[in-house]
Amino acid sequence: MGGGEGKETVIAGVDPDFIEDLSGYLDVLSSSARLRILKLLEKGPKDARTLAAGIDTSYENTKKHLDRLLTIGVIRKEAGFGRETSRGVHPVWNYALVPGSLEGIVRTLGLFGNLQVTLSRGDLADRLQEVRGQVSREVLEGAAVLVVLSGPDEGKILRMERPVVAIGREDPGAPLTAADPATALVLSGHYQAVSRITRPHGRFTRAGGGWQYEDTASSSGSRRNGGPVEPRKPVAIHDGDELELGQGPRAARLLVMLPGIATGKDAPGRGQ
Repeated sequence: MGGGEGKETVIAGVDPDFIEDLSGYLDVLSSSARLRILKLLEKGPKDARTLAAGIDTSYENTKKHLDRLLTIGVIRKEAGFGRETSRGVHPVWNYALVPGSLEGIVRTLGLFGNLQVTLSRGDLADRLQEVRGQVSREVLEGAAVLVVLSGPDEGKILRMERPVVAIGREDPGAPLTAADPATALVLSGHYQAVSRITRPHGRFTRAGGGWQYEDTASSSGSRRNGGPVEPRKPVAIHDGDELELGQGPRAARLLVMLPGIATGKDAPGRGQ
């Protein structure tokens, strides 16, 4: 990604250990039950019995799912107390999300989502797309998202939950209404190449089942997959596209993740 419009990342000579680790990572995340556990833990730590009730399965199966999630470091186990009963409270193991783990999952799957890698055990690219779809449904609840790839906000997930969403840098002097989280995606002040949100750098619009991006005549411009975006002329964006707002070390690089929309070489009109 980022090497030109419509091009996918092709990895040659991949370390076998990397392939093995990625395959195991996908195995863990390919379970709908495990993804539902992560979604429940997003609301706070819970013990295994509470989680079992939440995903409607047995305690024994829930423990197995938790053990698998522990192996990839997205959750942690910590001592706590269960609900109070007539006999008092009992110590339990609570499970909690590792801070930033959900963002890390989305970022990892997004970055590797267009890999053309074939394993003897099956096609890794197909498995990546399948797991991305599951994560989108179970964890992101079908929202279109941007993953920040540079600067202090790296790894942050920006959800596009309204049909029109502006994006820009924070403006401390602006009224709160100028940065309504429902209609604005606000980056930190570090990204000085990005226009302030009060006069947004760009705007995302949902149209015809897809999304478009418009550079709203920003001072430092926007690039999509390495090519410039002409100001005031909306362009279609696709799953896996990379946007750069501004130029230089204070620019913002963003990965586009659009659930349910064709990706890579199968995306209609990619690069137009």
